Amino acid sequence: MRVLLAGGGTGGHINPAIAIANEWKKRYPDAEFLFAATPGNMEDTLVPKAGYDVAHIKLAGFYRSLLPWDIAHNIKAAWWLLLSNSRAAKIVRDFKPDFVVGPGGYLSGPILKKAQKMGIPTFIHEQNAFPGVTSKLLTPEAEIVFSAFPEAKERLPECKRFEVVGNPVRQAFIGVSKKEARRILGIDDKFTIFSVGGSLGATKINEMAADLMAWHCEKGEINHIHGFGKNGRERFPKMLQDRGLDLSKYPRISAQEYIDNIHLYMAAADLVISRAGALTISELQITGSPSILVPYPYAAENHQYHNAMVLQNAGAALVVTEKEYKKDWLIGEVERFAADPARVASFSENASGMAVLDTAERICDMIDECLKEKRQ
Repeated sequence: MRVLLAGGGTGGHINPAIAIANEWKKRYPDAEFLFAATPGNMEDTLVPKAGYDVAHIKLAGFYRSLLPWDIAHNIKAAWWLLLSNSRAAKIVRDFKPDFVVGPGGYLSGPILKKAQKMGIPTFIHEQNAFPGVTSKLLTPEAEIVFSAFPEAKERLPECKRFEVVGNPVRQAFIGVSKKEARRILGIDDKFTIFSVGGSLGATKINEMAADLMAWHCEKGEINHIHGFGKNGRERFPKMLQDRGLDLSKYPRISAQEYIDNIHLYMAAADLVISRAGALTISELQITGSPSILVPYPYAAENHQYHNAMVLQNAGAALVVTEKEYKKDWLIGEVERFAADPARVASFSENASGMAVLDTAERICDMIDECLKEKRQ
């Protein structure tokens, strides 16, 4: 059996695709796999590292801005998209897949569209509560649309079949208790905050972390671990300096560029402050972490805001946009969490209640079932 997967650009699209391939390989060890990949993109590194072959196709997403350099980028992206049809056709014809999986992103578009025109079964996995343009275009002809959020269905065209299956997350996130995570990390039973803006960092989350640290440092009653990211390497120390903070004086506070073992810190925390990417939402659900979510304001279709609101509506998170952020509000909410273990427990229980632990298995079960039906 030959499986073609096409999705990339961010880890949120690539890692689910790899998880699906890994699960299918467990079931069918002789299966052959090929991933479409844009040269130099994340998938061009992560996919071969996972042990799978790639076929290159030049594509890029479009920027939602009228800045001169973004317009220049969009002109190139439009040209590559025009050329992608013939390249997609060659990839599909040469590999002759039995089915194609599109885990979202612009890379899915030309590959799945070509497969659909050739009568090859296609399957979509949409990670976000607000589906992207590519998923919307491909949905009507897909055999099954898998989604992490039931809210996505009302924002998609009519489809043959829609299934809520969650997002595949790394195995390390599953089954780690708060107590065990704290033992491993050497964190005591004081109220603990984990704030992070991703590997690159997020200026607004760095600002929020600095504001909180300035508030709770003297009391010495809160543990606070912060990842300021690559882009915060120079800015975050300046934020601390502007607030008169020397973290070496406060053993309960630590800040570093990159956080290893993020799954342990999420599980150990009483409160997580982060962005709201699709995989982050699923990780928070699995670790049962109460959270304050700050959606990335430039995400396509503002999908991080819609992701975050799913948790807020379930009583598992609070959402604040970058424009709405006020220091006094943040301090007030954190103070309420720190003073009320029952509130922490309620948010945690609500997050855990949404978790799906076997996403890749569910997806492969349903693909297998669908293909068997089509062969009958």
